[in-house]
Amino acid sequence: MGFREINSKMVEATLVPGQRLYSQRGAMIAYRGEVGFTPSTTGGSGGIGGMIGRRVAGEATPLMKVEGSGTVMFGHGGHHIQVVELTGDTLYVEADRLLAFDGTLEQGTVFLGAQGGVMGMVRGQVTGQGLFTTTLRGHGSVAVMAHGGVIELPIVPGRPVHVDPQAYVAHHGDVQNKLSTALGWRDMVGRGSGEAFQLELSGRGAVLVQASEEKL
Repeated sequence: MGFREINSKMVEATLVPGQRLYSQRGAMIAYRGEVGFTPSTTGGSGGIGGMIGRRVAGEATPLMKVEGSGTVMFGHGGHHIQVVELTGDTLYVEADRLLAFDGTLEQGTVFLGAQGGVMGMVRGQVTGQGLFTTTLRGHGSVAVMAHGGVIELPIVPGRPVHVDPQAYVAHHGDVQNKLSTALGWRDMVGRGSGEAFQLELSGRGAVLVQASEEKL
């Protein structure tokens, strides 16, 4: 199925009977043909656990299951949209930056920064970002949102990449993540950006970052 980029802020998907995709609620811009939209409490192949993770992350609205025969255009809030093609690997994406994805992908949730211990919890409290990151695994397309465009930074062994948590969009590959702080506990009060926190990604893969730190 896949997503076709109409412009930097809109994508289009073609549906045929027997196929489905999932999108963030309110992401549909327009459609042609016989297409139906229903709220989903499962969100892909990951079962209700995926939905629970999304709700814990502060997303009160369910995903929408999209089925039928026709074409659907998606966009949301005028945000930049980047399409990621998965070929059997796993994409980790900040939950509120997920616009739409193929229904064949297996969805789950992970605690971003879990490999960094308690700093993951601190990140959610101080930065205002969600604690959970959505995982999508398999073969298919994913459309993610960002502010001001997206750049993909390669991650190679021995050369970790440090990212401001608020600029983080997604990552893929054999990558380990760790949250750390460059400041003392006193200095961290009231600071939620990369001045205090850094998301360190090491291994082999790539990380997508947005040009603006503005929260979606």
